[in-house]
Amino acid sequence: MSASLPWPAIHATHGGIWIAAPDGATRRAGRGEAIALAAETPAVMLNAPVVATRLGYGELAGLDLLELFAFIHPARFVVPTPAGLARALGLTPPADDAAAPAFLLDAARALLARLAAADWAEREGAWTAAQALARLRWPWSPVLADRIAQPERAERWLFAKLPEWDEAAPRPQPRPVVLDEAETDAMLARLVGTGAEVREGQRAYAAAAARAFDPRLGEGRPNMLLAEAGTGIGKTLGYLAPAALWAGAADGTVWISTYTKALQRQLDRETQRIFPNPNDRARKVVVRKGRENYLCLLNLEDALQGGFQGRAAILAHLVARWAAYSRDGDMVGGDLPGWLPTLFRRAGSTALTDRRGECVYAGCPHYRKCFIERSARAAEGADLVIANHALVMILAQRRRDEGAPLARLVFDEGHHLFDAADSTFAAALTGQEAIELRRWIVGPEGKSRGRRRGLSARLSDVGSYDEEGALAIEAAVMAAGALPADSWLGRLAEGEPMGPIEKLLAAVRATVYARASAADAGYGLETEAAELDATLIEAAAPATQALEALVRPLAKLRQRLEAVMDDGPDWLDGPARARIEGAIAGLSNRNQLLGAWVSLLGRLGGPIDPDYVDWLAVDRVEGREFDIGLHRHWLDPTRPLAETVLKPAQGVLVTSATLRGGEDWAAAEARTGAVHLDHPVRRFEATSPFDYASRAEVLIVNDLKRGDLAALGLAYVRLIQAAGGGTLGLFTAIQRLRAVHARIADRLARDGLPLYAQHVDPIDTGTLVDIFRDDPRASLLGTDALRDGVDVPGESLRLVVMEGVPWPRPTVLHSARRTAGGGSAYDDRVVRARLAQAFGRLIRRADDRGAFVLLSAATPTRLLDAFPPGVPVRRLSLDEAVARVAAINGSGGNVFSPQQDSGIRLPEKGDAEST
Repeated sequence: MSASLPWPAIHATHGGIWIAAPDGATRRAGRGEAIALAAETPAVMLNAPVVATRLGYGELAGLDLLELFAFIHPARFVVPTPAGLARALGLTPPADDAAAPAFLLDAARALLARLAAADWAEREGAWTAAQALARLRWPWSPVLADRIAQPERAERWLFAKLPEWDEAAPRPQPRPVVLDEAETDAMLARLVGTGAEVREGQRAYAAAAARAFDPRLGEGRPNMLLAEAGTGIGKTLGYLAPAALWAGAADGTVWISTYTKALQRQLDRETQRIFPNPNDRARKVVVRKGRENYLCLLNLEDALQGGFQGRAAILAHLVARWAAYSRDGDMVGGDLPGWLPTLFRRAGSTALTDRRGECVYAGCPHYRKCFIERSARAAEGADLVIANHALVMILAQRRRDEGAPLARLVFDEGHHLFDAADSTFAAALTGQEAIELRRWIVGPEGKSRGRRRGLSARLSDVGSYDEEGALAIEAAVMAAGALPADSWLGRLAEGEPMGPIEKLLAAVRATVYARASAADAGYGLETEAAELDATLIEAAAPATQALEALVRPLAKLRQRLEAVMDDGPDWLDGPARARIEGAIAGLSNRNQLLGAWVSLLGRLGGPIDPDYVDWLAVDRVEGREFDIGLHRHWLDPTRPLAETVLKPAQGVLVTSATLRGGEDWAAAEARTGAVHLDHPVRRFEATSPFDYASRAEVLIVNDLKRGDLAALGLAYVRLIQAAGGGTLGLFTAIQRLRAVHARIADRLARDGLPLYAQHVDPIDTGTLVDIFRDDPRASLLGTDALRDGVDVPGESLRLVVMEGVPWPRPTVLHSARRTAGGGSAYDDRVVRARLAQAFGRLIRRADDRGAFVLLSAATPTRLLDAFPPGVPVRRLSLDEAVARVAAINGSGGNVFSPQQDSGIRLPEKGDAEST
């Protein structure tokens, strides 16, 4: 690049720190020099929070290339590394870390040069945004001022640019359709593509999946298929083929549900095969998420008009740039780069979504352009709706009550159905939940700022029209005064609770601390809600009365709103009707929540209900309390799942590569709710076509002392070095992950092996996986979130290391389910499922190869059938494991020779069966 820039550049890794002068001359530097330079002079860097972490300096200001990229190319993703940025800009990646800072200056020049390019696609709105950012003293503003020409006419700003959605007539009931096997075969062949061979297992899977779309034979008797399809079968296209075929023939909607956002993104991409025309696809395929995932335009407007200050205000303007080019306004897993909010640490990205349920619906000036409303309405007319388990369960419950159930459902990642139901159908009366309810009812109090509005403000027109409605609002606001208010945690810690709910929570806190055996551990504490002392039981009575006093006016208000809808006054136009309908739905949800709380308190001191598990908890992070409350979960959450989701449906497909978790079909039926149906369900099994026996190996290290962090860190270092990177390290505890990372990151970096980690690097999990996937020499440490849903095929992942057997944490809830589920056999089922999921990260396509290492000498042999049949399993020393990993990493073709295998071999299972 020819044009010079007046700034230096800083590149910091675990292996060292390098500084480039404005002319590109580079030198190695110490932390003190780099910190002083960054403090005195604006410096170009890539991902300032990461650089600050490497320097040990906390917050670090500078010219962050990611911020500039987000301004110039909103709604585009780039892997936030020098190599990733180079590919995005068409530049040559730096050869090593020493060349990186000079490259950053080249990248800055390349980005700034795009501002003058005739084909800059995101020019509209840039000048206006640049002016606003200049007023906020954004570090890049001075250099943008003379590079973006002022447009001749005023630019259309975001709120004028976004399209409006239109109302549409309700979709008629789908036609009864029975899919022909030949049709399903033909559709599958089209999706797989010309010249590609349709695998027999995939064809059988698609044929079995098609039967889930047949008309059901009786009320409450859905066509349900449990399908376990090993990795490589191609189950995604296997169920998309009949789903798309049925939706088109029946003029109906299929809801496809996942547990992870990664699979949602994959499914969204796969639907391009079905609808290659982008316009058709926009109508036929909708990604649907909860309201809290989408940008709220009213919150954004408030932020842009002074609601945010400092760095948060800069973030708001960059998000506004993105919103103008976003496909659907999804801020969590959509086309907003996951790294953008993390650049601003705790600077308010969550405040740009509707996390409190305070939407004013048609009362919002942006209602007709709202991303959330557009997504909800588009889903009603779509052929395929891609959603997540929790949202599908919530909507299924609501739609069942409305008489319009979700009729055709596909649950991918079905082994997580139990966990999703467990969260969805649970109840928790905690301080945080209660204070959010207070804010929803009362609105802003004291000196609080923002656009938050209570019931009085949101329903002012109803209050002025209907006297009884106004009295109900007033009574609800007064009753909400009994709920916890701001600073409630501090008052409880000081022994000065206010109001009946805070006094109840104080009694809960005292009971937990009195009974907890690990009060000094710094983690969350809990105890079973049984044999409670008189103080807590006595505190429950006035708390129950306070909650019941709130239920009555909210129920009355809902009745009055329904009456207003029936009266149809002159001012009740379409937008007002929609707003009142939204308020009715919100009141219904809050009354259900209050009902669950009252029921929970009503059981305190009484006999144990065998259907539920109740406990008290103090939630803490590193010793700091952040919530206190009472919790209730179903002992078997698939019971409400069956009643609210499965039985109202016409057809349900539940599928996964590890649906049975190494157990029999009875275990799968129990964990998916099929056991609660009064008719047998279909089963399908297709084993993976991958040759695991020659492509993978399980190594159990038997000479590491448990609890020796130094030895654990050394084991990770040696294994990662032997593999040359490409390692996914899985931990069962965040504390051990951090301790190991701190011991090994610098050492690995000096060998040219970058190491990233959840809970350490200030980067979101999705971006960490993208960085890991992008660099074959990188390694990644993580916890449960990385054990499932991570798809990294090829050389980037060739070794999985688990620090120990992933035994379930001994919580009150787990203890109850363990007792009901057969004791140690229940624990074994949980562990087998976790091991199978972790192993599943290793081999993602036929030519993948690698090793799975378990650093636990105490691994029971009975758990080893969690791994695919035929996979060699060896118990050996760390030295031997390192040698095996090195041999695997350096070999080609078949990694293992069964004839040379001297380890444990698992028994072969029978052929796939279809019932």
